[in-house]
Amino acid sequence: MKINNRQRILLFVALALLGVFVADRMMLEPLAGVWTARAERIAVLRKEISEGTQLLQREESLRTRWSRMRSNTLPDNSSQAEQQLLKAVDTWAQESRVTISGLTPQWKHNADEYRTLECRVDAAGDLNALSRFLYNVERSPMALKLESVELAAADATGQELTLGLRLSGLVLTPGGTP
Repeated sequence: MKINNRQRILLFVALALLGVFVADRMMLEPLAGVWTARAERIAVLRKEISEGTQLLQREESLRTRWSRMRSNTLPDNSSQAEQQLLKAVDTWAQESRVTISGLTPQWKHNADEYRTLECRVDAAGDLNALSRFLYNVERSPMALKLESVELAAADATGQELTLGLRLSGLVLTPGGTP
């Protein structure tokens, strides 16, 4: 009779362990996965809330900066935009004493909200003049982006250099600004 009781106890223990194993696989692991996913989602939401709060705190400075950027874009009129950019390049060349050998503007229609005026500028001069020219381009408040800069020696001694510059100017179209 003792052996029979022992078999029953072992059977109950085995069934209990099997039940715990099944409960672990069927309930606890999925619940733990859901809990982990929930904790990760909460962490992402807290980060987004923090970023949103920082944006709200910086709203005034961001709006001021955006207004300043919008006021420095090229005009929506194509001929006026080209004239403004070409005049600026001419002014920078005169200030830095470089010789402009080529100037090629080209319009790019990127999206409904904006267009860009790409301009290829070929200039020549010594290192000081060309660096001053690049400095004038960079410090300009005009909404320009330097797409590429190529510098090469024009003579054997390297005293005379040529500069190939590709600029793009931003033109915001009406209805495309917030």
